Amino acid sequence: MISSPDRKTTALLIDEAMAAGARRTRACAALQISERTLRRWRQGLPAGDVHADRRPGALRPAPANKFSDEECVEILSVCNSSEFASLPPSQIVPRLADQGRYIASESSFYRVIHAHGQQHHRGRSRAPRRLNPPTSYQATGPCQIWTWDITWMPGPIAGSFFYLF
Repeated sequence: MISSPDRKTTALLIDEAMAAGARRTRACAALQISERTLRRWRQGLPAGDVHADRRPGALRPAPANKFSDEECVEILSVCNSSEFASLPPSQIVPRLADQGRYIASESSFYRVIHAHGQQHHRGRSRAPRRLNPPTSYQATGPCQIWTWDITWMPGPIAGSFFYLF
């Protein structure tokens, strides 16, 4: 990968070589790039300018509005304080607003606690768990179900069952 400053330097070197009489193909070959790459870098821009790296996996500078480490620590300290330890961000942010404090948006709270591995069930109640439905049996002949047996038969609505004695 070639960074943006190196791209500009490469394009300037090729322009200087061409001004001195070299062919574009030879100048690009000397710098180990193809002519097509140079055209793609300059596509739709005025002479001398080149595009930044537009590949999905390219290294990019951090956005200007990214949370600093101090802001992340402040969000985490609020989430882990005794007052808000058992509350999700959807309840923390409105309570802070009632107190006249604004630290970050609800989605930013979720993003920060997820990045620090704290996105989990935060209440004192037990975490929700999925229960397996009871198995159902089918009698296909005589003497397979006795009077003291209870058969669970799935009902027409998910989660409802009939008890057959």
